Amino acid sequence: MPKKTDSKQAVVHLDGRELMAGKGQTILELARGNAIHIPTLCFHPALPPSGSCRLCAVAVEGASGRTTVMLSCVLKAKPGMVVRTRGEDVQDARAKALVRLIQMAPQSQRLHRLAQEEQIALPPAPDGCIRCRLCIRVCKEIVGQAALRMEKHAGRMRVVPDTSRCIGCGTCANLCPTHIIEVRDQGQLRTVRLGDVVFGRQPLERCEGCGKYYATEKQVHLAEKRTGPHPQVKLHHHYCPTCAKLFSDRMQVMKIRPPKR
Repeated sequence: MPKKTDSKQAVVHLDGRELMAGKGQTILELARGNAIHIPTLCFHPALPPSGSCRLCAVAVEGASGRTTVMLSCVLKAKPGMVVRTRGEDVQDARAKALVRLIQMAPQSQRLHRLAQEEQIALPPAPDGCIRCRLCIRVCKEIVGQAALRMEKHAGRMRVVPDTSRCIGCGTCANLCPTHIIEVRDQGQLRTVRLGDVVFGRQPLERCEGCGKYYATEKQVHLAEKRTGPHPQVKLHHHYCPTCAKLFSDRMQVMKIRPPKR
């Protein structure tokens, strides 16, 4: 004889188990009441369900045998319903939900623990770089060193420095819109950093005018090499921008008003 059920109850097949659900009970409530794990973040028993986190996905089998992924916190149990809490389709839905959440809160330890528990691989954490390639282009097209390039690491394109080609000019840092590239001068040494990676440590030249350290030796040598063939350049001086402007202004005044003899 078929099993008699209360009209206020419904028989649900959950992960191959025949369970009795109360009237108005959700699949999530039914699963929790029978020690079946479904991950959630936004659900609390004191509040109506909202389905915001989308982590409680389950697969529901229709009359035709086709399955549909739905949210168990808002899905009401119905007689004869067949539901799976595991499977590739369920795992994909939960993974997409978790990736969306981690993008909003990459520092959340709870999300990282949840990813480990559910065996969901998270994308690399944001590194502050928006891949605009300004640093790569200016280093290659203007500076002429090509000390930065794009490479694929762990399925993601990243800016990669070539320490042997960097002259420490800092042009890349000046153009970087997110300031992930940083230039720092300490004493006689300039350090260029891309995130956590230091890719340039260059000794600095001292200004012959004021004595201040102002540019790297490689930067000065490159400028001399570039301007050397120019017919207007007769003698190189190692001046910082301030002193170079000061002495240039003085030369212009002397041309207009030469000293009296």
